[in-house]
Amino acid sequence: MSEIVDRPSKLLSYMRLFRIPNVFTAMADIMMGFLFVQGGPEPLASLGCLVLATSFLYTAGMILNDVYDVEVDRRERPHRPLPSGTIPVGTASSLGYAMLLLGVGCAGLATWVAPVNGAQVWRPAAVAAALAVCIVLYDAVLKKTPLAPLAMGGCRLLNVLLGMSAGAPVAGLFGFGSHHWVAAAGVGVYIVGVTWFARTEARQSNAIQLALACVVMVFGFALLILFPHVAPVTFRPMLQDFAWPVLIILIGGLIVRRAAMAVLNPQPPLVQAAVRNCILSLIVLDAAVALNVSNQLWALGILCLLAPTLLLGRWVYST
Repeated sequence: MSEIVDRPSKLLSYMRLFRIPNVFTAMADIMMGFLFVQGGPEPLASLGCLVLATSFLYTAGMILNDVYDVEVDRRERPHRPLPSGTIPVGTASSLGYAMLLLGVGCAGLATWVAPVNGAQVWRPAAVAAALAVCIVLYDAVLKKTPLAPLAMGGCRLLNVLLGMSAGAPVAGLFGFGSHHWVAAAGVGVYIVGVTWFARTEARQSNAIQLALACVVMVFGFALLILFPHVAPVTFRPMLQDFAWPVLIILIGGLIVRRAAMAVLNPQPPLVQAAVRNCILSLIVLDAAVALNVSNQLWALGILCLLAPTLLLGRWVYST
């Protein structure tokens, strides 16, 4: 009987270690990037490989984050799976690095199981490998330095490019056009701001730092507004020039409004709530970009990822 009782607790501990609710934000990046270059979810097998790849890579990042932060968590978050001893640190470390390898392997399969005409078979694995390196650098080296927000933003930029990597290359850096880079950079810069905002979420935050982080988020929104204007003439956005900026301004305004509450009263509960809202809102931003590059139905599919994120977030923390 004791084993039956203990199993849900162990499962919940792993879900918390994995930050399961946040994994759906990584999936949203991939789906948006794939729709950006393909206009739809075909070939499904290729998209499935990339979604699986990002799930492994993101989860690995969360695990290794806690592995390298275990001493800090023993002081500030002793209830979490590693500092509490629920999951051994060695087990978590091995699992994290194994998931990195699985993520790169799944990405490599994306252009083999269902090749896209003209696609470069090496590109998804190369982008995934770069993302894996960025994840390890952030968790093991850069997290406690001023470069941490840039590294985290770089991870998100590469994740969006991973979604785009299975498509046929175009003229541009590594086969990605200027509109691809600007859209991916918009997401990446937004996450730079979110990461900076969250730097001291477990203790009293500095209001000036939080305000500057909000400015960085706004710059990310500006890049998302810009991407249709740097696209080639063959690119036809679904939303008209006026509608697209208005949509991003509305979404961005709601995000910044919630963050501003923490700026005015930088207590840990308000800062953590604002960070959670920023992370969840990434799914909405990805859906908005998808709406501008593909069919409304597929954008709605990304938006539906909010449901498991919110549901699982009732039991599993996101930050």
